[in-house]
Amino acid sequence: MARAQGVDLVEVAPNAQPPVCRVVDYGKYRYEQNKKEKESKKHQHANKVKEVQLSPKIELHDFGVKLAHAIDFLCEEMKVKVVLKFRGREMAHKEVGFQQIEKFTREVAPFGHPDNIAKVVGRSITVMFSPLPRNKRAKNPHGEHSGGAHMTDPAHDAKPDEDADGAGAEAHDASPVKGNNVPDGFGTTPLAGIDIQPPE
Repeated sequence: MARAQGVDLVEVAPNAQPPVCRVVDYGKYRYEQNKKEKESKKHQHANKVKEVQLSPKIELHDFGVKLAHAIDFLCEEMKVKVVLKFRGREMAHKEVGFQQIEKFTREVAPFGHPDNIAKVVGRSITVMFSPLPRNKRAKNPHGEHSGGAHMTDPAHDAKPDEDADGAGAEAHDASPVKGNNVPDGFGTTPLAGIDIQPPE
């Protein structure tokens, strides 16, 4: 029958009694199988892990940026590892770090759940988040003010080019000033009306 129709005879259930075969175009059959495999992988547990770093004294805006990144990752079926690092004498106030982790967990709850309780590892607190199933997960509010009630800082979308570590703001604040005016091509405007005197 397969030869007569110019197609292939494909064994689809070799262990059945009797074995089951289909008369199909093998190329088309493989295409459909690959498509089904890709669809099933989308619903499997995330196998990629992204890391988001916090600090006990993180600024409100930076917290919102890190939260937005975590939500994006979870909505892309990735796991998110949150690491809160202590510096210096901050280790004496671990409760502040746990408060930040609890706040982060509450904000990200519509999109993912913690795999385990937050724990101290060295000078850090770590916790892993997995995405909720697609049918139980809230829509990604990134860039949508109406759906962003979970965002801690409404100014988040005003700085879309800031990276995950808040380096954008730090680099801007750290720009050196060598005189009354900034040299041409430096990337900022002259400091009009400000007289900067050299130290005596």
